Amino acid sequence: MAEQRRETCGAEEALMTRIGQAVVLHRGGDREEARHRLAGLWAETADDGTALFHRCTIAHYLADTQDDPVDELAWDRRALATADALSGEGAGSDGHASAVRALYPSLHLNLAADHVRLRDAPAARRELSLARGKADALEHDAYGRGVRDAVERLEVRLAALERAR
Repeated sequence: MAEQRRETCGAEEALMTRIGQAVVLHRGGDREEARHRLAGLWAETADDGTALFHRCTIAHYLADTQDDPVDELAWDRRALATADALSGEGAGSDGHASAVRALYPSLHLNLAADHVRLRDAPAARRELSLARGKADALEHDAYGRGVRDAVERLEVRLAALERAR
């Protein structure tokens, strides 16, 4: 049993490392290679019911590598659906419960940003409201401040979009 847990932890760490490497590629400007690697990880984890948290993370980052805002929205929706599935299956059992709760504001923020890009102000407003409503799950650290600040910035963009209509 202990050996199996060590193998599972090692596999999870390796997967997170590979996700991190793809994210570094994206942030370094290699959007296409990042998209390719993340898509491969998505396919690789398709049949692994224990990898829901990682699939949520993969979809969350894969959305950012899309060139078409409609495709980005689709991946952001997959990330949210995966988080919902994970939450519904007792996220606490694998130690990811608090991470999933802290991810929801960002998931909704990304969906709101997608809708702003697609000029769908009502949908953006709904998602932004959900992001704000779930922000209490964020720590008062750099990540939490970053998400809260991004919500405020998007609120300004959304208000400008609504005024322009």
